[in-house]
Amino acid sequence: MSTQLPALQVVLPLLMAPIALIIRNPRFVWMLTLIVTWTTLAISLSLLMQVLDSGTITYRIGGWAAPWGIEYVLDKVGAFVLVIVSAIGSLVMTYARRSVEQEIPAERIYLFYTMFLLCLTGLLGITITGDVFNLFVFLEISSLSSYVMISLGRDRRALTAAYRYLIMGTIGATFYIIGVGLMYMMTGTLNMADLATLMPAIADTRVIQAALAFLTVGICLKLALFPLHLWLPNAYTYAPSMVTAFLAATATKVAVYILIRIIFTVFGGVNVFEILGLQNILMTLAIFAMFAASTIAIYQDNAKRMFAYSSIAQVGYIILGLSFASETGMAAGIIHLFNHAIMKCTIFLGLGCVALRMGGVSIRDMYGLGTRMPWTMAAIVVGGLSLIGIPMTVGFVSKWYLVRAALEADMWPVAVLIVLSSLLAIIYVWRIVEAAYLKPAPENAEPVSEVPLSMLLPLWVMALASIYFGLDATNTLTIALDAADILLNGGLQ
Repeated sequence: MSTQLPALQVVLPLLMAPIALIIRNPRFVWMLTLIVTWTTLAISLSLLMQVLDSGTITYRIGGWAAPWGIEYVLDKVGAFVLVIVSAIGSLVMTYARRSVEQEIPAERIYLFYTMFLLCLTGLLGITITGDVFNLFVFLEISSLSSYVMISLGRDRRALTAAYRYLIMGTIGATFYIIGVGLMYMMTGTLNMADLATLMPAIADTRVIQAALAFLTVGICLKLALFPLHLWLPNAYTYAPSMVTAFLAATATKVAVYILIRIIFTVFGGVNVFEILGLQNILMTLAIFAMFAASTIAIYQDNAKRMFAYSSIAQVGYIILGLSFASETGMAAGIIHLFNHAIMKCTIFLGLGCVALRMGGVSIRDMYGLGTRMPWTMAAIVVGGLSLIGIPMTVGFVSKWYLVRAALEADMWPVAVLIVLSSLLAIIYVWRIVEAAYLKPAPENAEPVSEVPLSMLLPLWVMALASIYFGLDATNTLTIALDAADILLNGGLQ
């Protein structure tokens, strides 16, 4: 059975999605989805252990050898992302039932869980596949189901947000598949390992350079890199709380993983940063994202929109790490991919708790909640401290390695910019702290109690993870550094 785990990881949620559609009973569908997500986490952890023990796993679909058949390939960075997606999915689904019942009409709940299983299938498939066209298929599965999940919110503005996401997501996917088509035209293969072997000989052709340009723009649109981020703020703001938490912690991270695969695996034998000037472009856009998005976040009154812009800034930090093209910088980007998933999931789960009790997540809704919902607000503050990069939180580990990477590259002005942009996070996180702990509750406010344990427990698992992996980052950093070494030496090994 262990040899079939790579296929089972994708097949299980894919097969359970139509079953959820048939069952329809909200409680039973939630239980089915919960079992599936925790099973995928167990499989992911097993696969990670296998990769750490024996190296890269290769699985041939139907026994057909690549490049004629589709191949699943899992190395350290892929296994790392696989665990992130399945772990976030499991905890969010444990949290989901009460939040979904309030924010999604009862007659659509079964459809929501069906879409969640399809989205999970797509994200897991993207992470494990070794074929660039198969990756596109999984990308569309995850994207189309995401559009539906966002649109299911009670706020009618969710429809507009989903529509904008659909339009921009379709443009991004179109750019990606054009790039894949151009590579196939020149090489005759879609397998990542084969492409990596063939690419150095044709890297200086205009067709391949155009392919890289299409791929980069399409993927950057999917991961919401400034200025291709316009779909994200509304999508996160008006989506159901559980959807926001899941997508913020997984979807953009998997899109970053796609960019890593294209640049450092498919083009691993080509120095695209120097030859095509990609390093300066990505670094410039990343720095703009760090400052522009953080500045906009400061002026938001809706907390979900505030932290949506914060996510754009944090994507900037990840891309900045990758743009250094050094082992320290790559490790910083990979570890921040993990750390940001933890801290942003913590914050959005906390905001979902606030929405459950207060009916909204504006700054005014949080007045006095520090005493009325102490556990919820404390978890949100922990996530906020991680965003700032306070020592003993996961955010500090990421930013410390980013600063180290900048200094190793003799780019001390960039190191200064990393610190300065982090200070902007203090301002918008302080607005939450001020509202919860220093502002009195309205005089006519109704009594408010904490959320159920089924929501509070996953929230605090994520909050404590923000602290634990900030105090002891040995294991995650080891994986990130090993993954960085593999990627910088040609990708899949």
